Amino acid sequence: MAKAKSAFVCTECGAEYSKWQGQCSNCREWNTLTELRLSASPARSGGSSASAGRSGYAGSLSSNVTDLAQVDLSEVPRFSSTFGEFDRVLGGGLVPGSAVLLGGSPGAGKSTLLLQTACALAQGKKVLYVTGEESLSQVAMRAHRLKLPTQGLKMLGETSVETILATAERETPDVLIIDSIQTMHLEDVSSAPGGVAQVRESAAALTRFAKQSSTVLLLVGHVTKDGTLAGPKVLEHMIDASLLLEGGADSRFRTLRGHKNRFGAVNELGVFAMLEHGLKEVKNPSAIFLSRGEEQAPGSVVMVVWEGTRPLLVEVQALLDESALGNPRRVSVGMDSQRLAMLLAVLHKHGGLFTGDQDVFVNVVGGVKVLETSADLAVLLAIVSSLKNTPLPRELVVFGEVGLSGEIRPVPSGQERLIEAAKHGFTRAIAPNANVPKKRPEGMEVVAVDKLMQAIDAL
Repeated sequence: MAKAKSAFVCTECGAEYSKWQGQCSNCREWNTLTELRLSASPARSGGSSASAGRSGYAGSLSSNVTDLAQVDLSEVPRFSSTFGEFDRVLGGGLVPGSAVLLGGSPGAGKSTLLLQTACALAQGKKVLYVTGEESLSQVAMRAHRLKLPTQGLKMLGETSVETILATAERETPDVLIIDSIQTMHLEDVSSAPGGVAQVRESAAALTRFAKQSSTVLLLVGHVTKDGTLAGPKVLEHMIDASLLLEGGADSRFRTLRGHKNRFGAVNELGVFAMLEHGLKEVKNPSAIFLSRGEEQAPGSVVMVVWEGTRPLLVEVQALLDESALGNPRRVSVGMDSQRLAMLLAVLHKHGGLFTGDQDVFVNVVGGVKVLETSADLAVLLAIVSSLKNTPLPRELVVFGEVGLSGEIRPVPSGQERLIEAAKHGFTRAIAPNANVPKKRPEGMEVVAVDKLMQAIDAL
Protein backbone atom coordinates (compact mmCIF):
# COMPACT_ATOMS: atom_id res chain seq x y z
CA MET A 1 0.00 0.00 0.00
CA ALA A 2 1.21 3.50 -0.81
CA LYS A 3 1.87 5.77 2.17
CA ALA A 4 -0.74 8.45 2.85
CA LYS A 5 0.61 11.92 2.21
CA SER A 6 -0.18 15.15 4.01
CA ALA A 7 0.29 18.86 3.40
CA PHE A 8 0.04 21.91 5.62
CA VAL A 9 -2.38 24.58 4.42
CA CYS A 10 -2.79 28.16 5.69
CA THR A 11 -6.35 28.80 6.87
CA GLU A 12 -6.08 32.51 5.96
CA CYS A 13 -4.78 32.46 2.38
CA GLY A 14 -4.77 28.78 1.35
CA ALA A 15 -1.01 28.52 0.71
CA GLU A 16 0.35 24.96 0.93
CA TYR A 17 3.62 23.77 2.52
CA SER A 18 5.27 20.38 2.73
CA LYS A 19 5.99 20.74 6.48
CA TRP A 20 4.66 22.75 9.40
CA GLN A 21 6.06 26.17 10.24
CA GLY A 22 4.97 28.84 12.68
CA GLN A 23 4.41 31.68 10.20
CA CYS A 24 2.86 31.57 6.74
CA SER A 25 5.37 32.97 4.25
CA ASN A 26 2.58 34.18 1.96
CA CYS A 27 0.25 36.18 4.24
CA ARG A 28 2.63 36.55 7.24
CA GLU A 29 0.05 35.24 9.70
CA TRP A 30 1.15 33.17 12.70
CA ASN A 31 -0.12 29.70 13.72
CA THR A 32 -2.49 29.38 10.76
CA LEU A 33 -1.06 26.20 9.18
CA THR A 34 -3.19 23.08 9.59
CA GLU A 35 -2.46 19.56 8.39
CA LEU A 36 -4.44 18.30 5.41
CA ARG A 37 -4.49 14.58 4.66
CA LEU A 38 -4.08 13.78 0.99
CA SER A 39 -5.42 10.59 -0.53
CA ALA A 40 -2.75 8.02 -1.19
CA SER A 41 -1.90 7.10 -4.77
CA PRO A 42 -2.57 3.43 -5.54
CA ALA A 43 0.58 1.40 -6.05
CA ARG A 44 1.16 0.16 -9.57
CA SER A 45 1.27 -3.56 -10.17
CA GLY A 46 3.10 -5.41 -12.87
CA GLY A 47 6.51 -4.91 -14.46
CA SER A 48 8.66 -1.85 -13.92
CA SER A 49 9.41 -1.12 -17.54
CA ALA A 50 7.66 1.71 -19.41
CA SER A 51 6.34 -0.64 -22.06
CA ALA A 52 4.83 -2.92 -19.44
CA GLY A 53 3.16 0.04 -17.75
CA ARG A 54 1.69 1.27 -21.01
CA SER A 55 0.37 -2.15 -21.96
CA GLY A 56 -1.09 -2.67 -18.48
CA TYR A 57 -3.14 0.55 -18.52
CA ALA A 58 -4.14 0.62 -22.19
CA GLY A 59 -7.27 -1.46 -21.82
CA SER A 60 -8.82 -0.06 -18.64
CA LEU A 61 -7.98 3.69 -18.87
CA SER A 62 -8.70 4.40 -22.52
CA SER A 63 -11.30 7.10 -23.30
CA ASN A 64 -13.03 8.44 -26.35
CA VAL A 65 -11.29 11.35 -28.09
CA THR A 66 -13.45 13.98 -29.80
CA ASP A 67 -12.40 16.40 -32.51
CA LEU A 68 -12.89 20.02 -31.41
CA ALA A 69 -14.80 20.83 -34.60
CA GLN A 70 -17.39 18.17 -33.70
CA VAL A 71 -18.18 19.54 -30.24
CA ASP A 72 -21.83 20.63 -29.89
CA LEU A 73 -22.06 24.44 -29.88
CA SER A 74 -25.67 24.61 -28.69
CA GLU A 75 -26.49 27.31 -26.17
CA VAL A 76 -25.98 26.40 -22.51
CA PRO A 77 -29.46 25.97 -20.99
CA ARG A 78 -30.29 28.57 -18.37
CA PHE A 79 -33.22 29.59 -16.24
CA SER A 80 -33.82 32.87 -14.47
CA SER A 81 -33.11 33.40 -10.78
CA THR A 82 -36.15 35.76 -10.74
CA PHE A 83 -33.75 38.69 -10.15
CA GLY A 84 -32.67 40.57 -13.27
CA GLU A 85 -29.56 41.98 -11.57
CA PHE A 86 -28.62 38.52 -10.26
CA ASP A 87 -29.03 37.07 -13.77
CA ARG A 88 -26.86 39.86 -15.20
CA VAL A 89 -23.95 39.03 -12.91
CA LEU A 90 -24.36 35.29 -13.59
CA GLY A 91 -24.17 35.90 -17.33
CA GLY A 92 -27.84 35.38 -18.17
CA GLY A 93 -29.20 33.07 -15.47
CA LEU A 94 -28.52 29.87 -13.56
CA VAL A 95 -26.91 26.97 -15.45
CA PRO A 96 -27.86 23.38 -14.45
CA GLY A 97 -24.85 21.55 -13.05
CA SER A 98 -23.00 24.74 -12.09
CA ALA A 99 -21.51 25.61 -8.69
CA VAL A 100 -21.81 29.26 -7.62
CA LEU A 101 -20.09 30.71 -4.54
CA LEU A 102 -21.71 33.81 -3.01
CA GLY A 103 -19.54 35.64 -0.50
CA GLY A 104 -19.86 38.78 1.56
CA SER A 105 -19.32 40.32 4.96
CA PRO A 106 -21.75 39.66 7.84
CA GLY A 107 -24.97 41.59 7.34
CA ALA A 108 -24.42 42.19 3.62
CA GLY A 109 -27.56 40.26 2.72
CA LYS A 110 -26.29 36.92 1.38
CA SER A 111 -28.89 34.79 3.14
CA THR A 112 -31.62 37.33 2.38
CA LEU A 113 -30.83 37.30 -1.34
CA LEU A 114 -30.73 33.51 -1.53
CA LEU A 115 -33.90 33.10 0.56
CA GLN A 116 -35.78 35.49 -1.72
CA THR A 117 -34.43 33.64 -4.75
CA ALA A 118 -35.29 30.24 -3.29
CA CYS A 119 -38.87 31.21 -2.39
CA ALA A 120 -39.48 32.64 -5.87
CA LEU A 121 -37.92 29.65 -7.67
CA ALA A 122 -39.83 27.17 -5.50
CA GLN A 123 -43.07 28.27 -7.14
CA GLY A 124 -42.02 26.53 -10.37
CA LYS A 125 -38.98 24.35 -9.55
CA LYS A 126 -37.79 21.99 -6.83
CA VAL A 127 -35.52 23.85 -4.41
CA LEU A 128 -33.74 22.45 -1.34
CA TYR A 129 -32.44 25.04 1.13
CA VAL A 130 -29.88 23.67 3.61
CA THR A 131 -29.10 25.88 6.60
CA GLY A 132 -26.20 25.09 8.89
CA GLU A 133 -25.92 28.39 10.74
CA GLU A 134 -29.54 29.19 11.56
CA SER A 135 -32.39 27.06 12.81
CA LEU A 136 -35.40 26.37 10.63
CA SER A 137 -37.54 28.63 12.81
CA GLN A 138 -35.13 31.53 12.28
CA VAL A 139 -35.30 31.10 8.52
CA ALA A 140 -39.09 30.86 8.67
CA MET A 141 -39.28 34.04 10.75
CA ARG A 142 -37.17 35.89 8.20
CA ALA A 143 -39.33 34.67 5.33
CA HIS A 144 -42.45 35.78 7.21
CA ARG A 145 -40.92 39.19 7.93
CA LEU A 146 -40.02 39.64 4.27
CA LYS A 147 -43.52 38.49 3.25
CA LEU A 148 -42.16 35.78 0.93
CA PRO A 149 -44.18 32.88 -0.54
CA THR A 150 -43.07 29.86 1.48
CA GLN A 151 -45.14 27.17 -0.22
CA GLY A 152 -43.06 24.52 -2.00
CA LEU A 153 -39.64 25.41 -0.53
CA LYS A 154 -37.96 22.35 1.02
CA MET A 155 -35.86 23.11 4.10
CA LEU A 156 -33.16 21.05 5.82
CA GLY A 157 -31.22 21.96 8.96
CA GLU A 158 -28.07 19.87 8.65
CA THR A 159 -24.27 20.20 8.60
CA SER A 160 -23.29 16.64 7.62
CA VAL A 161 -22.42 16.47 3.93
CA GLU A 162 -23.22 12.75 3.78
CA THR A 163 -26.74 13.38 5.09
CA ILE A 164 -27.23 16.33 2.73
CA LEU A 165 -26.17 14.30 -0.30
CA ALA A 166 -28.44 11.39 0.67
CA THR A 167 -31.37 13.80 1.07
CA ALA A 168 -30.59 15.52 -2.22
CA GLU A 169 -30.50 12.18 -4.05
CA ARG A 170 -33.93 11.38 -2.65
CA GLU A 171 -35.48 14.81 -3.28
CA THR A 172 -33.72 15.43 -6.67
CA PRO A 173 -33.87 19.26 -6.44
CA ASP A 174 -33.26 21.58 -9.36
CA VAL A 175 -31.49 24.07 -7.04
CA LEU A 176 -29.48 23.18 -3.92
CA ILE A 177 -28.54 26.03 -1.57
CA ILE A 178 -25.90 25.54 1.16
CA ASP A 179 -25.75 28.21 3.87
CA SER A 180 -22.88 28.14 4.54
CA ILE A 181 -19.99 26.01 3.30
CA GLN A 182 -17.91 26.85 6.40
CA THR A 183 -20.35 24.93 8.63
CA MET A 184 -20.35 21.72 6.56
CA HIS A 185 -18.29 18.68 7.52
CA LEU A 186 -17.46 15.18 6.29
CA GLU A 187 -17.13 12.20 8.61
CA ASP A 188 -13.90 10.98 6.99
CA VAL A 189 -12.07 14.31 7.46
CA SER A 190 -10.62 14.70 10.94
CA SER A 191 -10.36 18.53 11.09
CA ALA A 192 -13.05 20.80 12.54
CA PRO A 193 -15.76 22.45 10.38
CA GLY A 194 -14.51 25.64 8.79
CA GLY A 195 -10.96 24.34 8.39
CA VAL A 196 -9.26 24.20 5.03
CA ALA A 197 -9.56 20.42 4.78
CA GLN A 198 -13.28 20.38 5.60
CA VAL A 199 -14.12 23.31 3.31
CA ARG A 200 -12.25 21.82 0.37
CA GLU A 201 -13.53 18.26 0.73
CA SER A 202 -17.11 19.35 1.46
CA ALA A 203 -17.18 21.70 -1.54
CA ALA A 204 -15.66 18.99 -3.75
CA ALA A 205 -18.30 16.43 -2.73
CA LEU A 206 -21.19 18.87 -3.22
CA THR A 207 -19.82 20.08 -6.56
CA ARG A 208 -19.38 16.50 -7.77
CA PHE A 209 -23.02 15.79 -6.94
CA ALA A 210 -24.15 18.96 -8.75
CA LYS A 211 -22.24 18.02 -11.92
CA GLN A 212 -23.54 14.45 -11.96
CA SER A 213 -27.17 15.36 -11.28
CA SER A 214 -27.35 18.67 -13.24
CA THR A 215 -28.32 20.51 -10.06
CA VAL A 216 -27.60 24.21 -9.56
CA LEU A 217 -25.43 24.48 -6.44
CA LEU A 218 -25.39 27.81 -4.57
CA LEU A 219 -22.82 28.04 -1.77
CA VAL A 220 -22.59 30.82 0.82
CA GLY A 221 -19.04 31.75 1.86
CA HIS A 222 -17.74 34.03 4.58
CA VAL A 223 -15.06 36.67 4.09
CA THR A 224 -11.78 37.01 5.96
CA LYS A 225 -10.65 40.11 7.84
CA ASP A 226 -9.02 41.55 4.71
CA GLY A 227 -12.31 41.35 2.78
CA THR A 228 -11.59 38.30 0.62
CA LEU A 229 -13.47 35.01 0.51
CA ALA A 230 -12.30 32.57 3.14
CA GLY A 231 -10.09 29.94 1.59
CA PRO A 232 -10.05 31.42 -1.95
CA LYS A 233 -7.17 29.22 -3.08
CA VAL A 234 -9.07 26.16 -1.88
CA LEU A 235 -12.37 26.81 -3.66
CA GLU A 236 -11.57 28.93 -6.70
CA HIS A 237 -10.73 25.97 -8.95
CA MET A 238 -13.75 23.90 -7.94
CA ILE A 239 -16.55 26.38 -8.52
CA ASP A 240 -17.85 27.83 -11.78
CA ALA A 241 -18.68 31.32 -10.54
CA SER A 242 -17.53 33.43 -7.61
CA LEU A 243 -19.74 36.38 -6.64
CA LEU A 244 -19.18 38.95 -3.89
CA LEU A 245 -22.00 40.94 -2.27
CA GLU A 246 -20.62 44.24 -1.00
CA GLY A 247 -22.13 47.04 1.03
CA GLY A 248 -21.66 48.49 4.49
CA ALA A 249 -24.18 48.40 7.29
CA ASP A 250 -24.55 52.20 7.02
CA SER A 251 -25.65 52.02 3.38
CA ARG A 252 -28.90 50.62 2.05
CA PHE A 253 -27.38 49.79 -1.33
CA ARG A 254 -25.62 46.51 -2.09
CA THR A 255 -23.46 45.72 -5.11
CA LEU A 256 -23.07 42.17 -6.44
CA ARG A 257 -19.88 41.73 -8.45
CA GLY A 258 -18.64 38.69 -10.33
CA HIS A 259 -14.96 37.78 -9.83
CA LYS A 260 -15.01 34.50 -11.75
CA ASN A 261 -17.60 33.15 -14.16
CA ARG A 262 -17.19 30.26 -16.58
CA PHE A 263 -20.56 31.04 -18.17
CA GLY A 264 -20.34 34.83 -18.55
CA ALA A 265 -18.29 37.99 -18.25
CA VAL A 266 -16.38 38.81 -15.07
CA ASN A 267 -16.53 42.16 -13.26
CA GLU A 268 -20.23 42.39 -14.05
CA LEU A 269 -22.09 44.52 -11.53
CA GLY A 270 -25.57 44.19 -10.08
CA VAL A 271 -27.08 46.78 -7.72
CA PHE A 272 -29.66 46.10 -5.02
CA ALA A 273 -31.36 48.24 -2.39
CA MET A 274 -31.94 46.82 1.09
CA LEU A 275 -35.51 47.72 2.01
CA GLU A 276 -37.95 46.67 4.70
CA HIS A 277 -39.12 43.66 2.68
CA GLY A 278 -35.68 42.48 1.58
CA LEU A 279 -33.42 43.22 -1.38
CA LYS A 280 -34.89 45.00 -4.37
CA GLU A 281 -33.00 45.27 -7.64
CA VAL A 282 -32.09 48.73 -8.92
CA LYS A 283 -32.85 48.97 -12.64
CA ASN A 284 -31.10 52.33 -13.15
CA PRO A 285 -28.08 52.43 -10.80
CA SER A 286 -26.70 55.63 -12.36
CA ALA A 287 -29.62 57.56 -10.88
CA ILE A 288 -28.81 56.61 -7.28
CA PHE A 289 -25.13 57.45 -7.66
CA LEU A 290 -25.93 60.89 -9.09
CA SER A 291 -27.98 62.25 -6.18
CA ARG A 292 -26.02 65.50 -5.90
CA GLY A 293 -26.71 68.62 -3.88
CA GLU A 294 -28.32 71.72 -5.34
CA GLU A 295 -25.17 73.81 -4.88
CA GLN A 296 -22.18 72.54 -6.82
CA ALA A 297 -19.04 72.38 -4.66
CA PRO A 298 -15.41 72.40 -5.86
CA GLY A 299 -13.75 69.04 -6.33
CA SER A 300 -16.77 67.15 -7.69
CA VAL A 301 -17.25 65.73 -11.19
CA VAL A 302 -19.22 62.91 -12.79
CA MET A 303 -17.40 60.14 -14.67
CA VAL A 304 -18.62 57.25 -16.81
CA VAL A 305 -17.17 53.85 -15.88
CA TRP A 306 -17.83 50.57 -17.65
CA GLU A 307 -19.07 47.76 -15.41
CA GLY A 308 -19.28 44.44 -17.22
CA THR A 309 -21.71 45.08 -20.07
CA ARG A 310 -23.13 48.50 -19.21
CA PRO A 311 -21.98 52.07 -18.53
CA LEU A 312 -22.40 53.54 -15.06
CA LEU A 313 -22.37 57.22 -14.13
CA VAL A 314 -20.65 57.83 -10.80
CA GLU A 315 -19.61 61.00 -9.00
CA VAL A 316 -16.01 61.31 -7.81
CA GLN A 317 -15.02 63.86 -5.18
CA ALA A 318 -11.61 65.25 -4.28
CA LEU A 319 -10.56 67.37 -1.33
CA LEU A 320 -7.17 69.06 -1.01
CA ASP A 321 -6.08 70.75 2.19
CA GLU A 322 -2.76 72.22 3.27
CA SER A 323 -0.88 69.56 5.20
CA ALA A 324 0.64 70.11 8.62
CA LEU A 325 2.68 66.92 8.30
CA GLY A 326 6.06 66.40 6.73
CA ASN A 327 4.62 63.55 4.68
CA PRO A 328 1.19 64.62 3.31
CA ARG A 329 -1.55 62.00 3.31
CA ARG A 330 -2.91 60.34 0.18
CA VAL A 331 -6.26 58.71 0.96
CA SER A 332 -8.52 57.12 -1.65
CA VAL A 333 -11.85 55.36 -1.11
CA GLY A 334 -13.18 53.35 -4.04
CA MET A 335 -10.00 53.32 -6.14
CA ASP A 336 -6.38 52.15 -5.95
CA SER A 337 -4.25 54.38 -3.71
CA GLN A 338 -1.11 53.53 -5.70
CA ARG A 339 -2.75 54.80 -8.87
CA LEU A 340 -3.71 58.03 -7.09
CA ALA A 341 -0.06 58.65 -6.20
CA MET A 342 0.91 58.05 -9.83
CA LEU A 343 -1.75 60.47 -11.11
CA LEU A 344 -0.55 63.19 -8.74
CA ALA A 345 2.97 62.79 -10.13
CA VAL A 346 1.63 63.11 -13.70
CA LEU A 347 -0.33 66.22 -12.68
CA HIS A 348 2.83 67.84 -11.36
CA LYS A 349 5.07 66.82 -14.26
CA HIS A 350 2.72 67.45 -17.19
CA GLY A 351 0.04 69.69 -15.66
CA GLY A 352 2.27 72.12 -13.82
CA LEU A 353 0.31 71.82 -10.55
CA PHE A 354 2.19 70.98 -7.35
CA THR A 355 0.36 69.03 -4.62
CA GLY A 356 3.35 67.94 -2.53
CA ASP A 357 2.29 70.18 0.38
CA GLN A 358 -1.39 69.14 0.28
CA ASP A 359 -3.32 66.32 1.90
CA VAL A 360 -5.27 64.65 -0.93
CA PHE A 361 -8.53 62.78 -0.29
CA VAL A 362 -10.44 61.09 -3.13
CA ASN A 363 -13.82 59.40 -2.72
CA VAL A 364 -16.05 57.55 -5.19
CA VAL A 365 -19.62 58.32 -4.12
CA GLY A 366 -22.02 55.50 -3.32
CA GLY A 367 -19.49 52.92 -2.20
CA VAL A 368 -18.64 51.89 -5.77
CA LYS A 369 -15.17 50.44 -6.35
CA VAL A 370 -13.69 51.64 -9.64
CA LEU A 371 -11.38 49.01 -11.10
CA GLU A 372 -10.74 50.43 -14.58
CA THR A 373 -8.47 53.25 -15.76
CA SER A 374 -11.17 55.36 -17.42
CA ALA A 375 -11.54 57.27 -14.13
CA ASP A 376 -8.03 58.78 -14.36
CA LEU A 377 -9.00 62.00 -16.12
CA ALA A 378 -12.04 62.60 -13.91
CA VAL A 379 -9.99 62.15 -10.74
CA LEU A 380 -7.34 64.62 -11.93
CA LEU A 381 -9.90 67.25 -12.94
CA ALA A 382 -11.65 66.88 -9.57
CA ILE A 383 -8.27 67.43 -7.87
CA VAL A 384 -7.64 70.53 -10.01
CA SER A 385 -11.10 71.84 -9.14
CA SER A 386 -10.46 71.44 -5.41
CA LEU A 387 -6.95 72.90 -5.64
CA LYS A 388 -8.21 75.99 -7.48
CA ASN A 389 -11.40 76.12 -5.34
CA THR A 390 -13.45 76.38 -8.53
CA PRO A 391 -16.63 74.31 -9.02
CA LEU A 392 -17.03 72.39 -12.27
CA PRO A 393 -20.25 72.66 -14.34
CA ARG A 394 -23.03 70.31 -13.23
CA GLU A 395 -23.71 69.23 -16.81
CA LEU A 396 -20.09 68.10 -17.34
CA VAL A 397 -19.09 64.43 -17.61
CA VAL A 398 -15.49 63.18 -17.96
CA PHE A 399 -13.72 59.92 -18.77
CA GLY A 400 -10.33 58.88 -20.15
CA GLU A 401 -7.11 57.10 -19.19
CA VAL A 402 -4.05 59.21 -18.39
CA GLY A 403 -0.59 57.94 -19.37
CA LEU A 404 2.71 58.66 -17.67
CA SER A 405 3.69 61.10 -20.41
CA GLY A 406 0.52 63.12 -19.92
CA GLU A 407 -1.35 61.73 -22.93
CA ILE A 408 -5.08 60.96 -22.76
CA ARG A 409 -5.57 57.42 -23.96
CA PRO A 410 -8.85 55.99 -25.32
CA VAL A 411 -11.00 53.57 -23.32
CA PRO A 412 -13.37 50.82 -24.51
CA SER A 413 -16.98 51.63 -25.49
CA GLY A 414 -16.52 55.40 -25.68
CA GLN A 415 -19.64 56.01 -27.77
CA GLU A 416 -21.86 54.01 -25.40
CA ARG A 417 -20.55 56.06 -22.47
CA LEU A 418 -21.47 59.32 -24.19
CA ILE A 419 -24.94 58.02 -25.06
CA GLU A 420 -25.56 57.01 -21.44
CA ALA A 421 -24.46 60.45 -20.22
CA ALA A 422 -26.75 62.17 -22.73
CA LYS A 423 -29.70 60.09 -21.47
CA HIS A 424 -29.18 61.53 -17.98
CA GLY A 425 -29.16 65.13 -19.17
CA PHE A 426 -25.44 65.87 -19.44
CA THR A 427 -24.71 68.40 -22.19
CA ARG A 428 -20.90 68.59 -22.15
CA ALA A 429 -18.21 65.93 -22.08
CA ILE A 430 -14.41 65.85 -21.98
CA ALA A 431 -13.22 62.62 -23.58
CA PRO A 432 -10.19 61.17 -25.38
CA ASN A 433 -9.94 62.25 -29.00
CA ALA A 434 -9.97 58.62 -30.20
CA ASN A 435 -13.28 58.00 -28.40
CA VAL A 436 -15.21 60.88 -29.99
CA PRO A 437 -17.69 59.42 -32.52
CA LYS A 438 -18.37 61.01 -35.89
CA LYS A 439 -22.03 61.36 -35.00
CA ARG A 440 -22.17 62.87 -31.55
CA PRO A 441 -25.20 62.46 -29.26
CA GLU A 442 -27.85 65.09 -29.87
CA GLY A 443 -27.61 68.06 -27.54
CA MET A 444 -24.13 67.18 -26.23
CA GLU A 445 -20.90 69.10 -26.77
CA VAL A 446 -17.89 66.78 -26.75
CA VAL A 447 -14.44 68.27 -26.10
CA ALA A 448 -11.79 65.96 -27.57
CA VAL A 449 -8.41 66.04 -25.80
CA ASP A 450 -5.06 64.36 -26.45
CA LYS A 451 -3.01 65.83 -23.58
CA LEU A 452 -3.65 66.54 -19.92
CA MET A 453 -3.01 70.28 -20.40
CA GLN A 454 -5.76 70.40 -23.04
CA ALA A 455 -8.24 68.95 -20.54
CA ILE A 456 -7.22 71.45 -17.86
CA ASP A 457 -7.49 74.35 -20.33
CA ALA A 458 -10.96 73.09 -21.38
CA LEU A 459 -12.22 73.77 -17.87
